[in-house]
Amino acid sequence: MEKVYRNTNFPQIKEFEKLLNTEFSKTKAEEGQIVEGTVTKKTEKVVYVDIKNGKSEGVIELSELKLLKEDNIEIGSKILVVIEKLEDKNGEMIISREKAKKLKIWNLLKNSYEKKEEVEGKIISKIKGGFIVDVQGTMCFLPGSQVDLMPLKNIDHLMKKPQRFMIVKCDKIRGNIVLSRRAILETMRNASKDEIISKYKVGDIVEGTCKGTTTYGVFFDIDGFDCMCHINEISWSRISHPDELFTIGQKQKLKIITIDTENKKISVSVKMLTQDPFEKNINNFKIGETYTAEVKKIMDYGLFLSLEDGLEGLCHQSELSHSKKNVSSKKMFTISQKIQVIVKEINLEKRRISLSHKDTIANPWKEFENKFPVGSKISGKIKNITDFGLFVSLKDYDLEGLVHYKDLSYSETENDLKNYSKNQDLKLKILEIDSEKERIRLGLKQLMPDPLEYFKGKSKKDIITVTVKEISENAIKVSPDGCDMKFLIKKGQIAVDKQDQRVTRFTKGDRLDVMIQECDIEKRKISLSIKMLEEEENKTAIKKYGSVDSGKSLPFADLPSALKKKKTNKEK
Repeated sequence: MEKVYRNTNFPQIKEFEKLLNTEFSKTKAEEGQIVEGTVTKKTEKVVYVDIKNGKSEGVIELSELKLLKEDNIEIGSKILVVIEKLEDKNGEMIISREKAKKLKIWNLLKNSYEKKEEVEGKIISKIKGGFIVDVQGTMCFLPGSQVDLMPLKNIDHLMKKPQRFMIVKCDKIRGNIVLSRRAILETMRNASKDEIISKYKVGDIVEGTCKGTTTYGVFFDIDGFDCMCHINEISWSRISHPDELFTIGQKQKLKIITIDTENKKISVSVKMLTQDPFEKNINNFKIGETYTAEVKKIMDYGLFLSLEDGLEGLCHQSELSHSKKNVSSKKMFTISQKIQVIVKEINLEKRRISLSHKDTIANPWKEFENKFPVGSKISGKIKNITDFGLFVSLKDYDLEGLVHYKDLSYSETENDLKNYSKNQDLKLKILEIDSEKERIRLGLKQLMPDPLEYFKGKSKKDIITVTVKEISENAIKVSPDGCDMKFLIKKGQIAVDKQDQRVTRFTKGDRLDVMIQECDIEKRKISLSIKMLEEEENKTAIKKYGSVDSGKSLPFADLPSALKKKKTNKEK
């Protein structure tokens, strides 16, 4: 049978094959394709549509047409549909009118997105993050940030009214279309800005209206164009905030100083309408001369003072007072206060004037130095205590002096600071005055008896009697009779023999003889030694009795024991 059908010699088979190929060639319809059809039959539930080049008629549910408000369609009407399925289990073609309309609109929107064309729609509802816009029956998303040039709290005036939008995102797979109304407004604004900018050039004098102020400048409206005047371009004088000079709605003459055509910006200046007072009037002031100035601005680091309108100088904190250091300028001066100043420096290149207030008043350091020479006694009160000494305010003078901890007592230890407290009155001696550096060095121990007076008239190798005051692990501290100072004798200076170099040999209160090892009162260097005393006694004994051999036959063979007895007798 198969061989018979493949035999092309039968004319009937050839004719059938030709008819079959012709029928299949007519069927070009594909699933997902939008095609035009003709309504051929209408029942209570479905509508039959004849699809050109289709195998069979397509079927649309009447309920679908009702949702689209097309259920009154008549037989013979032409409509566009999408082929969902070429043939179902009943052999019928499944088509959709709704999807055809959506697909057609999607294609139109995609074309507008690719060509960057505007589309028209209506904002119909609000959702999280933005709004829903109906564009030809397709629901699109409008982010809140894309509604207007500036954030809007209320958009009731835009709801359900035709608006123009730009499509900024079109994702067919996810069914996502994102719109922007702001892009339309920006295009319109830029076109308007280009038109306005073309009217002006740098140097033109225009009139603007103050729209707002910030810490860094003022915004002016010029023919609907927002211009910026930086705070440094408002006035030749220093100002804290633009609202000192401008209010909303105020009219102001302005000078255009820059035009940025690329970024659509215009910068203006108010101070450029007048001549720079620094160049105009600076020759009226000379270095070293005294002038009256008005306090315009108070900063932590000093004062800005006005010598005349638009001409200001800085009086640094260090130039405010001779005696007060690091004091707050706000505690000393007030805005609009007039004070005397001396011009110290004029820098034409940097447009700076340096002023001094303290040079206009008498220098208390010089007065103090003339009245109280070094060596004078003075009263003071402790103002502050630090790790290295006491700061003392001097009586009848607005000055401070320093008492270093080494000048508190002759012991010269930091522990001496614990003996003093704030506001304690002291009698002091002036040790040094440096009026240039504004420093006064004071001393307390210099008014006390010097314990080293005990050593006047004494010299090296003199023998003195001392009392053991303290015993530590490697040394003892002793004080001579009639001297309050303690002197350290280290372990190595306790005895000649190492076996006797033990601090445990002594107890507090023991009295013993020692030799002065070093005595320099000017350099305040005193050192004592027991070992040196023993060595000198040994030398004296050897000199008296002759040399000592290694045996024990000589009369002074037991000399160490004899010396020890002598020492014991002395201690008793």
